[in-house]
Amino acid sequence: MSVSHFPGRDPLALVPEDCGRGHACQFCPEEAQCRLDKGQHEKKLIESRLAEIGQIIMVMANKGGVGKSTVSANVAAGLAAQGYRVGVADADIHGPNQSRFFGFVGERIRLSKKGLPPKAFEYDGLEHPVKVGSLGFMMEHDDTPIVWRDAYKHDFMHHLIGSFDWGPLDFLVIDMPPGTGNELITLADMLEGHDVAALLATTPQEVALMDSLKAVRFCQERGLPLIGVVENMAGVTCPHCSGHFHVFPRNHLAKALESADVNSVAQIPLSPALSSGSDTGAPIVVTDPEGPEALAFAPAIAACEAQGRASFAEAAKHSLEGLTQAGLDSEELQQALNSVPPEEREELRKQLESLRVLS
Repeated sequence: MSVSHFPGRDPLALVPEDCGRGHACQFCPEEAQCRLDKGQHEKKLIESRLAEIGQIIMVMANKGGVGKSTVSANVAAGLAAQGYRVGVADADIHGPNQSRFFGFVGERIRLSKKGLPPKAFEYDGLEHPVKVGSLGFMMEHDDTPIVWRDAYKHDFMHHLIGSFDWGPLDFLVIDMPPGTGNELITLADMLEGHDVAALLATTPQEVALMDSLKAVRFCQERGLPLIGVVENMAGVTCPHCSGHFHVFPRNHLAKALESADVNSVAQIPLSPALSSGSDTGAPIVVTDPEGPEALAFAPAIAACEAQGRASFAEAAKHSLEGLTQAGLDSEELQQALNSVPPEEREELRKQLESLRVLS
């Protein structure tokens, strides 16, 4: 379901020579003596990666410790379980935890001409492995602190998208750091014009809610579509009587989300099984797909899938409308329609018929 949004290059335009390497210049052993246009290379690299990625989902939380990485890992694994090609980009520089969530603690990657290879998480039932890219794969030790000023963070956000060899993806889930600072601004600028939406993770405590509403405000002011809010730690099931109760009252959360015109798409319980699944390196949505935790994540996964389908259908519609404006006949349009995934084809056919471009 990947769609390129980049216009075709003018064949008569002068194009700077490029080295063809799939990584940023900072990684290149020939950088010192290279005389090619480095800025053009970096831009082309990011554009080529994004051209093969369909829906991008930024999992945000303005406050740390609310389960953003847990949500990112399980949503990504849940989408992969639906047959999609999924990647997870770990943008949390100071706490890159996705290596742990997918069982890659202590593993490292080596640079190739194609770029930085993501780790591939495989599990029974997944048609495609989940590709995981993280700063954790490039650190000498897992407990090494990252002490960077904003310029280095800015560069790494570009490396995360451009230097990792993501390949074709239907979804790229980005595990964002807490806050609305440099990393978020850099990625929002870089991804502008692409199919990007936010999924917000929060807990019901008032102090977390106060910070979460700041992230909502950021999305609204930026014009970033907000899929909804995932409420983490939303209740506990008693192991003795199986009764369900809330540790944190959520009435104020429900009222705040309603007043902000934001939907709550999932409520994830406090669960020892969810915690142990994170520590053992396999998201619970694939290890126990019928368990209560996986069922709790299901609406959030469905909401992300719906966002991706809607974005793809809209992009495909514009592409086909462009074909009609180019004066192509209905046979060529039918060939273009046949290239659309079957699950989207009937809806597009109806839209085209309403436009009276198919006989």
